Amino acid sequence: MRVTEPGRGAQRRSVARIPSGAYVPLVSPHDPLVQRRGYGGPRDSAPHAVDVIVIGAGQAGLCAAYELRRRGFIGYSPDRTAQPGARTFVVLDAEFRPGGAWQHRWPTLTMGSINHIADLPGFPVGSADPSQEAADFIPTYFAEFEDAFDLPIFRPVLVHSVTRSGPGNAHPFLVRTTAGTFSARAIINCTGTWTRPFVPYYPGAASFRGRQFHTQDYPGPRAFEGQRVMIIGGGISALSHLDDVGAVARTLWVTRTPPRWRRSAHPHSRGLTAKEGSLIEMKVRARVAEGLPPLPVVAATGLPINDWTRSLHDRGLLHRMPMFERLTPEGAIWADGHSVSVDSIIWATGFRAELRHLVPLGLRSPHGGIALDDTHVKGDPRIHLIGYGPSASTIGARTAARSAVRSIQDVLDRTYA
Repeated sequence: MRVTEPGRGAQRRSVARIPSGAYVPLVSPHDPLVQRRGYGGPRDSAPHAVDVIVIGAGQAGLCAAYELRRRGFIGYSPDRTAQPGARTFVVLDAEFRPGGAWQHRWPTLTMGSINHIADLPGFPVGSADPSQEAADFIPTYFAEFEDAFDLPIFRPVLVHSVTRSGPGNAHPFLVRTTAGTFSARAIINCTGTWTRPFVPYYPGAASFRGRQFHTQDYPGPRAFEGQRVMIIGGGISALSHLDDVGAVARTLWVTRTPPRWRRSAHPHSRGLTAKEGSLIEMKVRARVAEGLPPLPVVAATGLPINDWTRSLHDRGLLHRMPMFERLTPEGAIWADGHSVSVDSIIWATGFRAELRHLVPLGLRSPHGGIALDDTHVKGDPRIHLIGYGPSASTIGARTAARSAVRSIQDVLDRTYA
């Protein structure tokens, strides 16, 4: 049965911030939120044999599912016998509804303030009101895409681990989930970064008496009315928080290194152009090919000089301070003895790739990253990472998905013909 979706942008946004992506740590089944939402540990079952498993149903996962469908793979169903000779796939997603991490974004993140959103394949995103919440518009767009192409997405299904099943097995990977065990011949991982917020360690952080937030759980500006708020980070998210909070509170901007500003090709836009995004992908691809960890986005992009950032400057919001030495119960103190008192801290310090469920596969290089050849792990063309490194953008996901599925089909043709 199909559930009729409301008009694009009319979906009710999520209230509780539940984990997105496809991973909940094995230590967390007894967490109150996990129990309340029905999450738990991995459930044992006889393996559900599938040719290709896609983990995550954000933009990268949807692009991969589309390409699999386009190349003749059919959706796996435990209640249906596969057509003779047909190859199957399934998408496992931890969310309760379409939208990936976008459904958890803060209310003031609008379609006019985000980086360019590339069309999903065969399904143009169309125009959007710049004032419309991204957390409403994009999940509805994703839902329409899933419905249009009848994609086999199981949710909410949390992936706890991916392991190897042993030599000689026709389905060499075992995927343990809250919905049982799956076996697969190939894996396309699309779990993004949203579930891995990064907060650097600074002495005294636990002693601070005020409230601390990360971009992941940023509640919007109303929570900070009348306060003094310290915003830490040198990327676009930090500027977005300064813009928001600066309208209702006094702000202090702190970064580890001086901001690196660049002139934007489109001064009226806040985000990256497609050309700018492609150039950045080339730089990141070379780094990932060597097995080095991907750098933070701002390290590759810099901060744009455009109408928006000029307005922040004109409002006096871009007076940056260097990083403090430690936090105190009242605020922060610098090496020269200067101190400030603040009511709240927002850590806009980025994310790390969510790959903990892949740890049993031993994919990390000695350099700390995962070496990729195009989209697949070097030495194993059955494991693909989309949304990691050069494909960690809405622009890169579509091309990466096409390449990954073509590669997997070639491997299956050679191995299981």
